Amino acid sequence: MAKKQERVLVNEAITYHKLRVIGQDGEQLGELSLSSALAKAEEADLDLVLVADNPTNPVAKIMDFGKYLFEQKKYKKEAKKNQKVQELKEVQLKLTTDEHDLSFKRRNACKWLDDGNKVKVAIRFRGREMTYIDQGIEVMRKFSESCADSCVIEKAPKLEGRNMYMFLAPKKTK
Repeated sequence: MAKKQERVLVNEAITYHKLRVIGQDGEQLGELSLSSALAKAEEADLDLVLVADNPTNPVAKIMDFGKYLFEQKKYKKEAKKNQKVQELKEVQLKLTTDEHDLSFKRRNACKWLDDGNKVKVAIRFRGREMTYIDQGIEVMRKFSESCADSCVIEKAPKLEGRNMYMFLAPKKTK
């Protein structure tokens, strides 16, 4: 799916007859006709840019259009750079997972949570283990309590078929 292209109307491309115009210093010039607004922009050797495409009250500003495009591009690039992508990591447990293996998986999960990622904890019940669902819930509870300093439970343990899932999210640090 293609992104919607933002099209900014400039100078003669503007089709409104009356516009609310803002000067290059930010002062309100009032409601002017298109021809007089274009004349003011030409007089200042700048462009008339439509900033609010509202049919009842269109707003245009007198500015340098090239500089405006550059600043918009720079702003979008900065916003993209500051964006944090959150990954979903998975830890698989069993009812019979030994304490050493459990501590190793707990250490990895806490490290991932500290990095800002979410963790999916899964237990798969095989064969006759389906009769011990309450033990699976207990294993999940102990696992989440051991990581409690760096996480919150986003979704409580839930059984889906032969698998039980729980989602942990990092604590907010604000």
